[in-house]
Amino acid sequence: MGALEDLFSSFPSFRGPVSFSFFIAIFTGTLKAHRLIGKNDEAPYHWEAFPRLNGFYNGIRSLVSYKDWIPEQQLPPGTKFKIHDGPPFNPQVVNPFPKFTSDNYLKEHHAVQICYLDEDEKHPAPDIYAYPGIPANMAAPFWGDYETLEIAPNRCYERFGRFGPYGYSYSREEGGLGISGHSTHAGAEKVQAMVDKVDYRKVEWGKAQKRCFEKNKKRFNGKNAASGRVYNKRKLPRSAFVLRTWTGYEYSDIQLLTMRAMINELSLQSGGEYDVHLLVHVKDNGLPIWASKEVYNRILRENVPEEFWGIATLWSERQLETYYPGPFLKQDNVANFAGTDIYGVYRAAHFALQWFSQEHQEYDFIWNWEMDLRYVGHYYEFLNGASNWAAKQPRKFMWERNSRFWIPEYHGPWRNFSALVAKETTEGGETPVWGPAQFRAGKYEALPPPKDTKPPTTFEKDNYEWGVGEAADLITFDPMFDPSRSGWVFRDDVTGYDTSVAAPPRRAAIVTVERLSRRLLNTMHEETWRMHHTMFPEMWPPSVAFHHGYKALYAPHPVYFDRNWSLDVLDKTFNKPVTPADSPFGRGEHNMLGSTFYYNSGFSGALWRRWLGATENGEGGLKSEEDGTDRMCLRPLLHHPIKHEAVE
Repeated sequence: MGALEDLFSSFPSFRGPVSFSFFIAIFTGTLKAHRLIGKNDEAPYHWEAFPRLNGFYNGIRSLVSYKDWIPEQQLPPGTKFKIHDGPPFNPQVVNPFPKFTSDNYLKEHHAVQICYLDEDEKHPAPDIYAYPGIPANMAAPFWGDYETLEIAPNRCYERFGRFGPYGYSYSREEGGLGISGHSTHAGAEKVQAMVDKVDYRKVEWGKAQKRCFEKNKKRFNGKNAASGRVYNKRKLPRSAFVLRTWTGYEYSDIQLLTMRAMINELSLQSGGEYDVHLLVHVKDNGLPIWASKEVYNRILRENVPEEFWGIATLWSERQLETYYPGPFLKQDNVANFAGTDIYGVYRAAHFALQWFSQEHQEYDFIWNWEMDLRYVGHYYEFLNGASNWAAKQPRKFMWERNSRFWIPEYHGPWRNFSALVAKETTEGGETPVWGPAQFRAGKYEALPPPKDTKPPTTFEKDNYEWGVGEAADLITFDPMFDPSRSGWVFRDDVTGYDTSVAAPPRRAAIVTVERLSRRLLNTMHEETWRMHHTMFPEMWPPSVAFHHGYKALYAPHPVYFDRNWSLDVLDKTFNKPVTPADSPFGRGEHNMLGSTFYYNSGFSGALWRRWLGATENGEGGLKSEEDGTDRMCLRPLLHHPIKHEAVE
């Protein structure tokens, strides 16, 4: 993929033509941020002067226990470590779930019934495996951490343990994918001996999810349908995990492994707490998928692998033009920098998600996920940990914390960071957000916020109590910043509000990966169809939450960098840019190139491919692993974006 195409595809679900003015603006204004790291054809960025971190690439023969691990940032260059003949630890089952069979769990919950991949119940939901250690000298994340999000900090994943149970390491004739032939195999036999070889050619994930829910549905509805008797057991919420894909998408072998992992770890192993869905954008608006079952099924079968037919839902922009008829008046648009249509997925990716939610009101939450994300770790541990952490957070100074990056080695633990944000907000003379945002609606009627988001007391009287124990309506994985104080190019793509008065206050979170509550999605839907309001996709959910006083949190997941940044420079660059234009969400976005999570990150893909065993920029690969410390073993880590993933 070319650099400009890669840039376009990094934006939320961009898959269409752009105006000439948009082409020129992006090419001249932002393309520099996408040059390859280490290229010498342009002046180097300031962060390229920092030394490179290489501990990521130490393999399973260098593992040390968590208590003995020293991050690379704290070691002098050239520090030696012991290389073992094989992995010094045995792989272990990863089980991040509550103790479903314990007396304590069963006092509050219904028993969890085991779920299987097949109707004959010969293949239970498989386990994955990790090593109870960390590669020697591996770097620590620069922001976010593991314990805060309830993620085990003391283990790492290599490719056999992570993907072996889903067909990575056995042949296609046996129902696997057989893509481990190029890999080193030290210690892999121990994982392979524990893996039940499943013929994934016969697995129908949609039916497996439905069977799992039917066996466990009393965990969620709290009532015996036959007797009408209400159980005195805790009712659990249900979530949909929605992958946004499109016709013509190429499902690589690694993508298949990733999707199998999502369904198994979120839905089957949890006893039905999640359902995984594919939301498939039919790009040809001339296809009447809403009118013909024959057309619908043909498009489905031509564009989605057979094992996932039962979890796919098709939609098109033409369909949503009818669902949200507008009018979305051009004169009420503050700015359309892209120059594209309001119904195009580029500017309205949320329309499809809102429609999906209206069709599936049985879900308390919907996770919006992108196809170019990869996670090294257990999906349930990650999502459940983020959800639990968000529920514990108070609302006081919530939006102010949301706008900043937490750097543990610089700020200290989360409580210190929270206190610092409160101090800086107060001393800076800012008025902290408290309840729904207040702004002039102008000549148009405003949709009022719900009564239950009105603060129960004044800001001064609240002792960090409001919001504690309340599930978050929105969880993002990048900060929610004020776009009007940044150089972000889409900050003014606001439609349907009165342009004769100031544009409404808003918030944005780059990368449309988030958890949204049913009530937030219902409000977004109401704002769109009734009020004809919308904004750029990365700005719409945070802004609706901001306007209506919903609980919204940026989850501080671990993010790594390829360079050993000076911590004070890191803080100044990301938390205290000199001018709005220097914001990391604008002209300063090049600072994200060496990170593992952002829309333009180059390091994320490079690190992921090295973890898979591929050669990247002349480094890594089979021979390098054999001569070195064997396969990479990474701690849980969310990668974005992944634009290609060759494994040979």
